Amino acid sequence: MPLLNSSYSGAPAYLYNGHLQTIVPSLTRRVTGVTYERERLTLSDGDFLDLDWIDAGKKRLVILTHGLEGDSQRQYILGAARLFSTNGFDVLAWNCRSCSGEMNHAFRLYNHGEIGDIAEVIEHALQTKSYEEIVLVGYSMGGNITLKYLGVHGKKLPAVIKRGIAISAPTDLGASALLLDRPSNRFYRNRFMKKLITKLNQKADRFPGRLDMTKLRQVKQWRDFDDFFSAPVNGYRDASDFYTQASAVNFMPDIAVPTLLLNAQNDPLLSPECSPGWLAEKHPFVFLETPKTGGHVGFLILRDPYTYAERQALAFAKGFISQ
Repeated sequence: MPLLNSSYSGAPAYLYNGHLQTIVPSLTRRVTGVTYERERLTLSDGDFLDLDWIDAGKKRLVILTHGLEGDSQRQYILGAARLFSTNGFDVLAWNCRSCSGEMNHAFRLYNHGEIGDIAEVIEHALQTKSYEEIVLVGYSMGGNITLKYLGVHGKKLPAVIKRGIAISAPTDLGASALLLDRPSNRFYRNRFMKKLITKLNQKADRFPGRLDMTKLRQVKQWRDFDDFFSAPVNGYRDASDFYTQASAVNFMPDIAVPTLLLNAQNDPLLSPECSPGWLAEKHPFVFLETPKTGGHVGFLILRDPYTYAERQALAFAKGFISQ
């Protein structure tokens, strides 16, 4: 498919760069009117996930996957939940392991390449509800998870899954990790690392001898953190193995349903490699939209309760975007 010409008019003028377009919506946006019903899903390995539903008995379901250290209460998830639920969809916003307010039981946490959990979430929805159509929408890390899931399953995807949408997705994790080490991205790097270290300390306390937290003193760049912690806690050999196995771009060629990837060109957390134009140009199902502005999971529209990303996701889910 040809690359999409973006219709995004751009962020409000006072958000004049990618950092402001990323940080201001995260700190100031407030979405109201969303009421979830929580369900705890016991996983095949005995661990659990907390699922937040808006179940109105509709025939279509959107499954929302949050970003790194996010959850179902993030404003971008709430915004999508409200928009989809008022436009003919039930909503399932699931929380990755350790992200729902209670630490998960297993040693492992969650990561960009983990698609077993979303597979169990989808299977649970299919077994307990009667949906004619499912659309997957993921943000940032959740976008990478969504794209990898679609690519790995390819033509063997459950037939009820009709479309996928990924917003601000770091599809090339190695390239994105390098960006986190830039001085201009220190705010994001420190914020992510602080939250992850808190969880890793809990894991180290509960599982003595499994993690060497003294190696934190050796972390000089984000790749070190992935080598010492992200990889071992999630079952990867090292950072290189993690980046190879988790990066969605390595699996996207096998996607077999219409899929939209929306990445802003000024996203401070995404490298150009995360927006594979070379793939979209020749792939029958991958649509790539790269507006000049938008930041990371930002895409604000002046005087609009919803973001451009949310409105574009709904339009694509309904089949209104074809080229």
